[in-house]
Amino acid sequence: MTTAKRRCLHHGRALTLNAETVIYPDGRQEELEIVRHPGGAAAVAVDDEARICLIRQYRYAADGWLWEIPAGRLEHDESPLACARRELAEEAGVTAADWRPLGQLLPSPGVCDERIHLFLARGLQRVATAHETGEYIEIHWLAPARVQAMLCAGEIVDAKTLVALQNLQSCPPV
Repeated sequence: MTTAKRRCLHHGRALTLNAETVIYPDGRQEELEIVRHPGGAAAVAVDDEARICLIRQYRYAADGWLWEIPAGRLEHDESPLACARRELAEEAGVTAADWRPLGQLLPSPGVCDERIHLFLARGLQRVATAHETGEYIEIHWLAPARVQAMLCAGEIVDAKTLVALQNLQSCPPV
């Protein structure tokens, strides 16, 4: 699919909304509203006791509190790993010596080009958090059985967190 025409409808600090005329593989054209997003990175932090860091964060757009892994938006020219390192320190108050990719996901590919890079972080050391203004975050270190129970009970609904935890179970660390 190629883009024949692009018109910016809104340019904000976190995303851009475009009206884009696209040409499909069969030659048909259609105008779509597409959200352009720089992408992000997230980390599943596992401590020496095998506890998993989940944050409970207030999300206005989701109308309440969500269980999530630490994550954030890529800054200009920032690598996904650098973003995951930064967000883990800022949100969870830890740094990690060992990092392993856990895959990627496209949260809403029908309307948005956002790509989230997932990582496993181990070999943790505590540092000071640096929550941003407007971030309301509780940090929790939970046993894997508790996280599994939360998953089964439907308490965790955040897509990046679900995918990262599933990938962690499917591809356990060596």
